[in-house]
Amino acid sequence: MTKGMRSICFNPKTPSFSISPRSSTSRASLSTPRRSFSESMMGQIIETASSMIMKWNPETSTYASVTSLFYEDKREAMQFLKCVTDLQKAMHLLVSEGSTDGRMVRAQNLMQIAMKRLQKEFYQILSTNRAYLDPESVSTRSSRASARSSTSDYEDEGSAEDEIRAAGDSISEVEHFSSIAMADLRSIAECMIASGYAKECVNVYKIIRKSIIDEGIYRLGVERMSSSQVNKMDWAAVDLRIKSWSDAVKISMRTLFTGERILCDHVFAVSDSIRESCFSEISREGAILLFGIPELLAKTKKSSTEKMFRVLDMYTAISENWVEIESIFSFELTSIVRSQALNSLVRLSDSILTMLSDFESSIQKDSSRTPVPGGDVHPLTLHSMNYLTLLGDYGSILSDIISDWPPPVKSSLPKSYFDSPDSDDTPASPMSVRFAWLILVLLCKLDGRAKHYKDVSHSYLFLANNLQYIISKVQTSNLQYILGEEWITKHEAKVRQFAANCERLAWGQVFASLPENPSASISPEEAGKIFKLFNSSFEAAHRKQSSCFVSDPKLRDEMKVSIARKLTPVYREFYNKQMVTVEGQRNVRLFVRYAPEDIENYLPDLFFGTSETWSSPSSSTTSSSSSHQRRSRLSS
Repeated sequence: MTKGMRSICFNPKTPSFSISPRSSTSRASLSTPRRSFSESMMGQIIETASSMIMKWNPETSTYASVTSLFYEDKREAMQFLKCVTDLQKAMHLLVSEGSTDGRMVRAQNLMQIAMKRLQKEFYQILSTNRAYLDPESVSTRSSRASARSSTSDYEDEGSAEDEIRAAGDSISEVEHFSSIAMADLRSIAECMIASGYAKECVNVYKIIRKSIIDEGIYRLGVERMSSSQVNKMDWAAVDLRIKSWSDAVKISMRTLFTGERILCDHVFAVSDSIRESCFSEISREGAILLFGIPELLAKTKKSSTEKMFRVLDMYTAISENWVEIESIFSFELTSIVRSQALNSLVRLSDSILTMLSDFESSIQKDSSRTPVPGGDVHPLTLHSMNYLTLLGDYGSILSDIISDWPPPVKSSLPKSYFDSPDSDDTPASPMSVRFAWLILVLLCKLDGRAKHYKDVSHSYLFLANNLQYIISKVQTSNLQYILGEEWITKHEAKVRQFAANCERLAWGQVFASLPENPSASISPEEAGKIFKLFNSSFEAAHRKQSSCFVSDPKLRDEMKVSIARKLTPVYREFYNKQMVTVEGQRNVRLFVRYAPEDIENYLPDLFFGTSETWSSPSSSTTSSSSSHQRRSRLSS
């Protein structure tokens, strides 16, 4: 059997004509009237087909060689397709009857001419309508069509012309021509496939549409790279590549691959195997290149802190589009694309876990020993919490990555750090455990740094400052949802405990210098001794605490209020009672240096980190005014 007759005997579209010439039963069933009718109809079909096909034969007609059938006359184009379909049916019938006359040869020649014409039309429609068949236009058209019907994402059972007519003015010019071109391509494809010329049709489609995808990938900035090329790049160049790639994934999944899948499914809707083979051929190479980039970039040895967040961005880009990846590349022949995307996710996940371990190690290996002046927040705390709060923005992604990661080994830290029982009712998630652990490692390191202060009260102030900063960062970021209210409440209690210890050690002697019963009657000599002891202890405590710094306004005010409540009322009562006793003595101002109002004026100077020369009570008003201006500047 010659080329033009291939696939004639197994056309699924016309099973009634697939009759074996060797079947005696079929021969017996063909009555003489039926045969006469078929022969007369066959001759008419061949003549009609010949007239139409030869009219559009570019080799015999100059008009046909320079004119597009589907562009010039859509009605005649549909008639052309009908003639080809009828000719195909006639050829089936001739085969079933075992015809040996010249009609079969003529029909075959006509079919070859018709297929060349349709192949040319198919190519012209794909080529001249590139702007209307770009993936974005196709995906937009599909979205509108989906809103108007309940058909599946990739099936289009209705007539495209009916769709256009129903849509009316609601579609743009681009969508209008896109719909027409898609309908024409589908009609030609169905005709050629039914006639046994699927290969010729598919080859034209693959050549043109694969170039569309390859060009689209290139325009999105995705290029093939080697590991050596990546390692030679500085971090700024790698960072730019990652940003470009993340955008490329979003665009390609929303338009490029989605539009191509929709177009391919529409044009070759008549055959599942052709749809699969065709889409795989045009998309596989570009998709593998796209989803292979993260696996390559994750291997880079760049140690920039920002790398963690760029790797998370890449993981997010694939993860958020995973449903679309599985849907678009659902064919068996495109399973390699899904595998590549999954391999990149695994590689990125491993890289993220490694960087989290490196971050923990960097905290533990911090070697700074110089105490922070004033007990302020340590640079390690600032860096670590900024890092953790940024990680908190990737909570849902990190939750998936960390879920299977073995929990940290608590034996690596002192047992005293695990004095808070976990809730038995709601066990913490792996994500919460990991973040709580990282902060715990930081607190352990800070505890070691606190021991470098010569004044123990400064050590507790340092711990209070740093823990309060950590809590503030947690409360103002997504970490509050990761760690939970219980964690915050527990650590707020620790801040209060640190602050109380600082107060006890720094102001304990001042509080102890005053009698437990400040209104009790005592001798002038004893009262004088108490005043002198109070003066020296208050001045020493104030001098030390003035050099301390509490950056959190709320904690600073709470500490000052706590000191004032314990000191001012007791001193006022003692002062009012004993001044009557000692006011007649000589040089009373030498040992009664402070009125209660002086104490009230001095306390606001605390915890602003300003070590000032001690001023006398007579200048306390001026000192208070200047300190107020200083605090205003600090708080602004």
